[in-house]
Amino acid sequence: MSFVIWLLQIVLAATFVPSGISKLLLTPTQLVERGLGYAEDYSYRSLKTIGVLEVLAGAALVLPTLFGVLPTLVPLAALGLAALMVGAGITHHRRGERRVIVVNAVLFVLALIVAVARFGPYSLG
Repeated sequence: MSFVIWLLQIVLAATFVPSGISKLLLTPTQLVERGLGYAEDYSYRSLKTIGVLEVLAGAALVLPTLFGVLPTLVPLAALGLAALMVGAGITHHRRGERRVIVVNAVLFVLALIVAVARFGPYSLG
């Protein structure tokens, strides 16, 4: 089971780190042009903040495990990503983007599984 949790950590990191990097490197207009219409609902600063949070949380899902340093960051990062997915789901609901909510819900559940497992029976520290 620990292998499955580790795999979920990698999948989440591989999802959120590139997503966050794109929010950091692209302007809101460029994000909208690439199909991320929600970017027009947020300020430049808010999008950059979300990008930083995604990159840091994604990295914190993997790096503490790899280096054996501060393993308690893993479940905390997973909780943070779960919270981000709640906010993302609310945003997409407001915009009427029902299909995207399914993706948010799946990522929320995966992040929650990692958080519960790493806080509980499959703790790293």
